[in-house]
Amino acid sequence: MAKTKAMTVIPDEVVLLLIRDKKVMIDMDLAELYGVETKRLNEQVKRNIKRFPKDFMFAITKKEKDQIIKDHPHLLNLKYSPNLPNVFTEHGAVMLASVLNSDRAIEVNIQIVKIFTRIRDMLLTHKDVLLKIEQLEKKVSRHDQDIQLIFNAFKKLLEEPKKPRTPIGFKIPPKK
Repeated sequence: MAKTKAMTVIPDEVVLLLIRDKKVMIDMDLAELYGVETKRLNEQVKRNIKRFPKDFMFAITKKEKDQIIKDHPHLLNLKYSPNLPNVFTEHGAVMLASVLNSDRAIEVNIQIVKIFTRIRDMLLTHKDVLLKIEQLEKKVSRHDQDIQLIFNAFKKLLEEPKKPRTPIGFKIPPKK
């Protein structure tokens, strides 16, 4: 009987963070996924730093660190770390698999790519929906202005004239 490989499940606590307008994963979460210590993961990155340009990986600032700790309770342990964590974009997470070079790394890498792809597809779908909503808002706002003009015209018609109107037409002179 052939052995079946159990697919590594990415825990719910592992999240994509939005830092500097980029969707990233923090080194601590990636180390947990790859089954290595965060320290060892970062050592491998330092040894292979040429594989991780700024658009693949970057260290976050103290302010960004404080913010993600506040927003994500599972990262509370970072509060006590003297080091600023690294974050990895989709391409950086993929590059980690080649640096770590284990079966688990390959397996996790495939899942990470699928997650980023799913998120990209969802964002594109939502972007289309948002564009349609904006178009409807523009139409409705124009309709609101038109409806307001109609109501103003009705109000003017219903108002009593301020001065008596002089009758128009043929006038019969009074008889003497």
